[in-house]
Amino acid sequence: MMDWTDRHCRMFHRSLSEQALLWTEMVTADAVIHGDRERLIGFSEDEHPVVLQLGGSDPQKMAEASRIAEEFGYDEVNINCGCPSDRVQSGRFGACLMQEPATVAACVTAMREAVSIPVTVKCRVAVDEDPPRETLFGFVDQVADAGCEVFTVHARKAWLSGLSPKENRDIPPLDYGLVADLKAERPDLSVILNGGIKTMAEAEAHLETFDGVMLGRAAYQTPGLLTRADRLIGTGTGDDAIEMSDCLAALASYRPYMARQLDNGVKLSSMTRHMLGLFAGQPGARAWRRTLSEKAVKTGAGLEVLDEALEHVAPEAVAA
Repeated sequence: MMDWTDRHCRMFHRSLSEQALLWTEMVTADAVIHGDRERLIGFSEDEHPVVLQLGGSDPQKMAEASRIAEEFGYDEVNINCGCPSDRVQSGRFGACLMQEPATVAACVTAMREAVSIPVTVKCRVAVDEDPPRETLFGFVDQVADAGCEVFTVHARKAWLSGLSPKENRDIPPLDYGLVADLKAERPDLSVILNGGIKTMAEAEAHLETFDGVMLGRAAYQTPGLLTRADRLIGTGTGDDAIEMSDCLAALASYRPYMARQLDNGVKLSSMTRHMLGLFAGQPGARAWRRTLSEKAVKTGAGLEVLDEALEHVAPEAVAA
């Protein structure tokens, strides 16, 4: 979710769901240690529960970054072993670490010694020509032996050559059955399913097998789905009957945050870019997106642009 789940996105998503576990973008351990920490990993207390997703392969650096994350107040730190981009390959982190389970295990050991918050791993089922079952089970076994108890598995291979990061999200076929086998044969581990899940109804079905589900692009592109997340978490039943009233309530909840950020010099577009899909499928949704896309980027744009966009989908909400 690079360039997507920044702090403004997470606050918007928190206005849609009080209980969903939110994740940051992947941040490298080196950046956390040496960079502008407030800019890179700063977050609002209102975001909890929230996970810092780390990229790296040096156990000591990962441990130090984890200590910093815990001091910042994160609820969990996650090692990314799934991102297939060229940049992460050259930096020896992301999906290429599926081929280095001993390295990941060493990172888990060092990180768990450094912090009291959970240390978890997100991975693919395999990379390139590696056999999926042997790769996934061998990787998980070795990393679990180091103390990791939670694995979020994107149920696709990652092709480190031949496919772009975007293509890697769609072209390799999904294999939910393999991840289900992992859960069945490793019942002591928490296995969270990721990849291709588009609706809360699908999420409900998967929760019969898995300990959790992760929604990425679906939650970002159709954020109204998250208004149904708390019901699924609370009752175990999922539906996709997105109510306009819930979306409007979330927008009203997010608005004071937007006002504060504008006062702090944040551009309106930095926040509204995450909201374009909020009214997907509703009358006026195209005009909502167009207004925000064209006008929120202008110098000095304020909440009046949000109200203008809202006029296209819910004029009564603006009048109120």
